[in-house]
This record gives sequence, C-alpha cells and structure tokens, in this order.
Amino acid sequence: MSSEEISTQSPGPQRIDRRARRRQETIEEILDIATDVMTEEGVNGLSLAEVARRLGVQPPSIYKYFPSLMAIYDALFRRGQVEHLEVMRQAMAEAEPGFAGLTAGLEASGRWLLANRPTAQLMFWRPVPSYEPSVEAFAPSVEMVVLQRARLAEAVFAGQLGPEADSEEAVYFVSTLIVGVLSQAMANEPDLEWGKGRFTSTFPKLMMLFAAAYPVPTAALEQRNGIR
Repeated sequence: MSSEEISTQSPGPQRIDRRARRRQETIEEILDIATDVMTEEGVNGLSLAEVARRLGVQPPSIYKYFPSLMAIYDALFRRGQVEHLEVMRQAMAEAEPGFAGLTAGLEASGRWLLANRPTAQLMFWRPVPSYEPSVEAFAPSVEMVVLQRARLAEAVFAGQLGPEADSEEAVYFVSTLIVGVLSQAMANEPDLEWGKGRFTSTFPKLMMLFAAAYPVPTAALEQRNGIR
C-alpha cells in the first residue's frame, strides 16, 4: 500500500492534533466570550444566542462544543475553580507553613476572586438557580478544602492554634469570614482592589478573630514558653 493510499484512508497524528488544538481554542474562546457576557449582563444573563452572536456563528454551532447552556456554566465553574486552586496553592507554597500559609492562601484567593467577579459569583454565590456543578467541576473545590485543612493542621502542630482548629468547622468558619468580606466588597465597592476600601482592608483583623476563636490552651502556651 502506498503512502498516498494510507493518507487518504486515515488522518495522520499531526492532523488530528491540529484539529484537537483548534477545537480547544474555540472552546476557550466561547468561555471567554461567556465571561464577558456575564460581566456585562450578570451571571444569570448568559445566553447561547448572545455567545453565538459574539462568536459570529449561528446558535446551533455552539452545540458542537457544548450541549447546553448549563454545560457552558459547568465549564466556566471548573475553569475558575482550577485557576483559583492554583493561585491559592502557589501562595501557600511561598509562605511559611501553618497559620501564615493559610493567611497567604486566603488573601491570594480574595485578590483572585475580586479580579474575576463574574466567575467568583458563579463559584461561590450560585446566582443561577437551575445550575448545579458536576462532580468533575466541583473536584478542585474539594482539593481547596484539603489544602486549607493541611495548613490548619500545621498551625495546630506548631502551637499557633488550638487543637479544635484542625477541623471541618474551622474550614467553614474561615470560609464564612472570607466570603463575607468579599460579599460586602462586591456589593458596595465592586471597583476597588483587594486591601482598599472599608471591607477587604479588615482581612488582617478577621484572621486575628479566627485565631482568637481557636486559642492555644494555656497549659500548652506555658510549656512552650518554659513556664511551670
């Protein structure tokens, strides 16, 4: 069989790779356009028709890449969770273990969420009642909790927090603090960067409040300080 006959019977790996690359580029373009629409019209204002119009195609063409509007939401949710997880992981890795790492990760999280408000709303505020993230899309969020638990465990081991801080309750507590301050910032000062204005500037005090909620037992403090 000649090479010409082979090439007409099956596409070569390079052609398949190019096709897959073009498809992925189109998917990313669709998600970028969807993010722009959510920024302008609100997260619940996203529509396949508007995405198709901005992409320069007819709405049925979108179905080649996403079977429904909910599938676009799910892809946006997952992409945001992956990016957010990496930002938090990197910040924690560059800080000291324990409480410092937790604080650094949460601050990096807050900065990213403010810079990506529509995606952040989809991820943490659930503004689309009919959308529920898939298991795959939600997986990075589960890993984020694992990262936070690890920093909490380090803080307890180092004597920076009391033993009750190594718990799911503590994760929920710190999540309430950070999401609460972000909710206030997005509602009242949406154009301000992290650390500016009335709300995100309170983050250091909120972390002090968190530490106060899980104090190191007096006996452990005395032992650490050499007091008998």
